[in-house]
Amino acid sequence: MALPIINSLADCTDFSKTVTPYIPQLYDLPQQFLASITNPAGLKALYISTNPLITALALSIAFSPLFLIAAEVNRNFSQVDRFWSLLPTFYNAHFVLYAYMVGLPTYRLVVLLACSGLWSARLTYNYWRKGGYGIGSEDYRWEILQKYVNTPTWFLFDVVFIAFAQNILLFSVSWPTYVLVLASKFQGQDYSITDLIFSRLFVGFVILAYFADQQQWGKSLNYPLCTKSYHQLNLTPSSFFLARTDFQSAKKEYQTTKTLNPNYRKEDLERGFNVNGLFSKSRHPNFAAEQSVWITLYAWSCFVTQTYYNWAGLGAVMYLLLFQGSTWFTEAVTGKKYPEYKEYQRRVGMFLPWPFSSKPGDFSDKRVSEPAAAAKKDE
Repeated sequence: MALPIINSLADCTDFSKTVTPYIPQLYDLPQQFLASITNPAGLKALYISTNPLITALALSIAFSPLFLIAAEVNRNFSQVDRFWSLLPTFYNAHFVLYAYMVGLPTYRLVVLLACSGLWSARLTYNYWRKGGYGIGSEDYRWEILQKYVNTPTWFLFDVVFIAFAQNILLFSVSWPTYVLVLASKFQGQDYSITDLIFSRLFVGFVILAYFADQQQWGKSLNYPLCTKSYHQLNLTPSSFFLARTDFQSAKKEYQTTKTLNPNYRKEDLERGFNVNGLFSKSRHPNFAAEQSVWITLYAWSCFVTQTYYNWAGLGAVMYLLLFQGSTWFTEAVTGKKYPEYKEYQRRVGMFLPWPFSSKPGDFSDKRVSEPAAAAKKDE
């Protein structure tokens, strides 16, 4: 049988019953797939007769050499990054499809998939507008990291971490969905108030991440456009609209041409990093929300199965550990680039608001007021 024989909700989280017996299926799956590749009916039968967790694991392993070859051929190591926003939802969709094909209740799972799709849409859009899908685009951190290792070591790192471990990680965050598939056997099409709360919490974190993205990359009305008309700024209506640019573009323009975008304060652009809005409470609010999404999914599986913890949470834990390491490395680079960043670190928490800081995260205590600035200029 492709699904385990379970007698209670607690059994849905028993690794020895729901995972271990099906690991041997992985060994024969490639040969069985090749034998059925020209037979649609055979492929369907193979799909249904294989445990869905094992099928997803096989796919994640199969993707790894493809990403490795693409990275080495193009000498661009952001191949997995381009699919980061898509793969977790792909695996979630696989679990939902499997449940539907074997006749399990899917109402809760379809809602979960919709939430996951929203997560993918937000992250894909943000990656696109940052230029991530452009030809030759690559995460700047890979180039920096390569300077510290020799070529053989970097290739090993590419094989083990970039191509393989990251793929497994993106698969692992969907493990709670497998648990929910098993739990649907006991709860039917029931969609409780708890499911509603968890789904809205999931979506809430996606929305929070979107607003953080907007404050960093999106066009918005900040200072002083939010308090002044285009007449007061000596701008035409069209120029007023174009002035609503994102922080990163405004910063780049100021650094290049010394042209001050009226949407931002001079000291903020000179500082080089955003300290306003959500970024005055968290140095990485989008990262905090991103991690919270998958913690929510794991907590959802725990509540449904009436357990305090289960093995599927390992994926969320690994995801958190990755963000701890990558954010530490990012901030090490940023701290060398921007002199005020260390002060920012003392004022604002990495992910969660820092309750012990007595100074404002937006540096408003160092801000020169407009009247004072004008008086100083007249002197």
